[in-house]
Amino acid sequence: MMKYGPPPAASGRFNSAWAELATVGRDHRRGGYSRHVFDDADMQMREWFTAQAARRGLDTEVDRNGNIWAWWGTPGPGAVVTGSHLDSVPGGGAFDGPLGVVSSLLAIDELRVRGFAPAKPIALVCFAEEEGGRFGLPCLGSRLMTGMADPEHVRRLHDPDAISFADAARRVGFDPTTIGPDPDRVAMIGAFVELHVEQGRLLHAADPNAAVAVGTQITAHGRWRMTLTGEGNHAGTTRPADRHDPMIPAAAAILAARRTLSLYDGAVATIGRLEPVPGGTNVIASSVDAWMDVRYGAAADTAALVDEIVAAVREEAELEGCTLVVHRESLSDQVMFDPALTMDLASALKVPVIPTGAGHDAGILADRVPSTMLFVRNPTGISHAPGEHAETADCLAGIEALADALTELAR
Repeated sequence: MMKYGPPPAASGRFNSAWAELATVGRDHRRGGYSRHVFDDADMQMREWFTAQAARRGLDTEVDRNGNIWAWWGTPGPGAVVTGSHLDSVPGGGAFDGPLGVVSSLLAIDELRVRGFAPAKPIALVCFAEEEGGRFGLPCLGSRLMTGMADPEHVRRLHDPDAISFADAARRVGFDPTTIGPDPDRVAMIGAFVELHVEQGRLLHAADPNAAVAVGTQITAHGRWRMTLTGEGNHAGTTRPADRHDPMIPAAAAILAARRTLSLYDGAVATIGRLEPVPGGTNVIASSVDAWMDVRYGAAADTAALVDEIVAAVREEAELEGCTLVVHRESLSDQVMFDPALTMDLASALKVPVIPTGAGHDAGILADRVPSTMLFVRNPTGISHAPGEHAETADCLAGIEALADALTELAR
C-alpha cells in the first residue's frame, strides 16, 4: 500500500522554512511555543507566510475574520483550498499547525517543478486562532467565516490578561467590527484538504510502514468552564470544619474526569487548567475556575458524559459548602469528512485512512464544503507539548502527497 517514502527535492526548502520559524514564539517557561492570535509571535508568523506567498507570486489577502489567503490563480468558484493554522496551544509543539502551512507552500513549489497548470484556482489559507489558546474558542476564524460563532460574542471574549478580542484586534490594525459570516468566500471553496501532523498513533496501528494517511472523521469534542466559589481565608488558622475551600471540589473534578478514561471506551476528559483566586500559597482560595476538555462519540454522548462529571463535582461542592456554575464554551459534534473525497484521495495516494480525536478547521468546514485531511506520521504520538515530532522524511512525504492531492482536485 505504501507509496510515499523517498524524500523529494523539497528537502532544502523544507529545512530552510522550518529553521526560519524555529525561533518565533519560543516559550522559555513552558518549553515549546506559545503563539496566539494577534500577539507578537502570531503577527511574526503571519508576516512570514505573507512574504513566502509573495516570493512565489501568490496574491495574498486577509479576510474579514483575520484569516490569511494566498491565491494561485484568480479567486473564484470551485477553488481547491489547503492550509492550516499558525497559532499554538500554550507551550505547544512545533508541528501542530505550521506543518500544514509550510507544506501548502512547498506543495505549490512541487506542482510548479512538475509543470502542473491547475484548471481551478488554488488557495492556501491560514486560519486564525485554531487552538483557542488566547480567547478560549477553538477554530475561531473558521467558525466566524462559516457563521458558527456569534460575532458580538467573539468581540467580547477576553484573554487571561483581561484584553478583549476587539482590543487585541485593534492593536494590530484589524477592524473587529468586520467579523462575521462570509458566505461568498465559503461558496468559492470547491474542496478543502488540510495537512496536519497526526496527534496520536492510529496511523502506526493502521500501517506501521505508512508515513501519510487520509482522515475519515473527528470525534465530538467540547470545552467547559467550571467556576467553584467558596470562602477565602487564612491557610494557617482556619480549622477544617470552618473551611469552604473550592480547591476540594476542583480536585474532585480532576479525578472524575480521569475516571472516564476507564469507564467509557474511547472517551477522554481532561482538566488542563486551574485558576484559583487569589492564588496565594498561604491562602484558602475564594474561587477556582477549572477548564475541562471532553471528547466522546457524538455531541449527545459528550454532553451526557460532562453531566456525569459535573454531578460528581456538584456533590463534592455541596459537602464543602461551595457553589458551582458551569459554562459551556464550545461543543462540536462528530464530523464525518466527505466520503467520496476521502476515499478517492486514499485510493489515488495509496495510503491508509484513519479517524482522529483532535479538532481541526477542516472539521468546521466539513459541514459546508467537501473536506478531508492528510495526516503525517507522529512516531511517539505526543502533541500539544514540546515533545511533538515528525521525521523530516515523513514531512517531505506529506508534501508530495499534498501535491498529488491538489493535482487530483485542480486538474
